[in-house]
Amino acid sequence: MDLYVEWTRSNPLLSAAIQFAVLGTLGEVLSHVLRSRRLEAPFGFVAFLFKVAAWGLLGVFVKFGFVGIKGAFAALMEHGYLPELVSQGLGRALAVSVLLNLFFGPQLMVFHRLEDCLIERRWNMAGLKFAFGTLLWFWIPAHTVTFSLPVSFQVGLAALWSLVLGIILGLAKPR
Repeated sequence: MDLYVEWTRSNPLLSAAIQFAVLGTLGEVLSHVLRSRRLEAPFGFVAFLFKVAAWGLLGVFVKFGFVGIKGAFAALMEHGYLPELVSQGLGRALAVSVLLNLFFGPQLMVFHRLEDCLIERRWNMAGLKFAFGTLLWFWIPAHTVTFSLPVSFQVGLAALWSLVLGIILGLAKPR
């Protein structure tokens, strides 16, 4: 565990990219396998490489988002715009999660969809409304847990949540 913590501290952007590249791509593959009930890749090898790169880039943006939203949270607290109740503990984790998912989440989802459109070479914004809904029922609670952890584990757990959501969506989507 110490090795992981040291790696994420000394390589914050690279570790974010690698964790999202692996876990995000795996979540996408598992979602497809569960939905189709066939052990097959949802895309070809070249598209797979682009998907890995796209998830890696998304991981870097998530790291930027985490750092930036925590700065915004601190500024809001400093100016008295948020109640003292959310200054620490679970209240802080929830407040940071809500800020992240309302101010940063939609843009990240649109960017991720644009990445997919480029990789697939077709314009497909279907399902984006549903994706925005996941900010409320999945991502806010998930990131509340994420922001309850030490910083060294937060991006890794966020990448793991991407895998979990892929599994949930794969199981829930009609076949």
